[in-house]
Amino acid sequence: MTAAPGTHPAGLPDAERLRRWRLILGGDADGTGTALTGQDRRIDETLAALYRPAPADGGGRGGGQRAAGLGASAPSVARWLGDIREYFPSGVVQILQQDAIERLDLTRLLLEPEMLEAVEPDVHLVGTLLSLNRLMPENAKEAARAVVRRVVDDLEQRIAQRTRSLVQGALDRSARIHRPRHRDIDWNATIRANLKHYQADHRTVVPERLVGYGRQRHGVQKDVVLCIDQSGSMAASVVYASVFGAVLASMRSLRTSLVVFDTSVVDLTEQLTDPVDVLFGTQLGGGTDINRALAYCETLVTRPADTIVVLVSDLYEGGVRQEMLRRVAAMQRAGVRVITLLALSDEGAPAYDHENAAALAALGSPAFACTPDLFPEVMAAAVQGTPLPVPEG
Repeated sequence: MTAAPGTHPAGLPDAERLRRWRLILGGDADGTGTALTGQDRRIDETLAALYRPAPADGGGRGGGQRAAGLGASAPSVARWLGDIREYFPSGVVQILQQDAIERLDLTRLLLEPEMLEAVEPDVHLVGTLLSLNRLMPENAKEAARAVVRRVVDDLEQRIAQRTRSLVQGALDRSARIHRPRHRDIDWNATIRANLKHYQADHRTVVPERLVGYGRQRHGVQKDVVLCIDQSGSMAASVVYASVFGAVLASMRSLRTSLVVFDTSVVDLTEQLTDPVDVLFGTQLGGGTDINRALAYCETLVTRPADTIVVLVSDLYEGGVRQEMLRRVAAMQRAGVRVITLLALSDEGAPAYDHENAAALAALGSPAFACTPDLFPEVMAAAVQGTPLPVPEG
């Protein structure tokens, strides 16, 4: 079957196909012979300001310099930010912003309140702001906190209900007993446990044992210690971990602690009521001493069999490696469940120390990258004592 004259086999007219290629290729001498007008031209100019190489004799960096079309002033960048928000959906805007920060070195401009009011908030932007926290002038800090607050509120809406539901359900299931009172019987679980006693003649199950929930559901049932690496590469993980920490801390059946570390260790548990305070209490960058952080976490363990330690780190240890492994092994032997997450973000597995990851896996603490959507299931499995839902690959 042949396409109609003037159309692409996929059904697009030739003119539309050339227009799309022209937008993709950019530049004037692109080979399509198609000129852009109106909004298409404005979109092309907006992208060119970020991605088109400058002339070889311009700017002092040679042909490798990316276009300085944004200029070096906050007003021109603010106008560009407004343009991309007009022309592109939110997800694309966030990518363009991140590229602009990295390619055009706009971090200095993020210290200006006018810039912070123009950007589209996202997790990566929060990480950048946190890394600049110590350099930020007072007049920009209020605007920065507003940006961080918007991101944190959005994340809480996304994750809070599911996290509480899965973790509380796991806590309830972990409290099952096998001699319940009649009103405490879990009939679905009881039937599943006694299917082999099905009486065909009577078309019923005669239960040999009853499964139900214990009445003791008040008070703290599990202790959770979140131990978060705040080195620069872990910025997104710090943001998500702070929000999850606040959600877990809101559950009365859990005692949640939050510890952040680089070469020093800071306990931010008292600030868990507000993830924004937690985030501004971190200091992204610096070295990594996992051994020292785990040594502090050991002091928080008072009920080993009811304690879960979640280490979020890329495992590039700057401290004493053998001591780190020894501490994990000791906690595991005492009954603590140690979970190692290479990242807690949407980006997948980062660069990490494969040797340390393998060593921890051999100790019974498999190291894997975890998305925010998977984290509630990981915590539910840890609470219930079942195998962790480790992603394939």
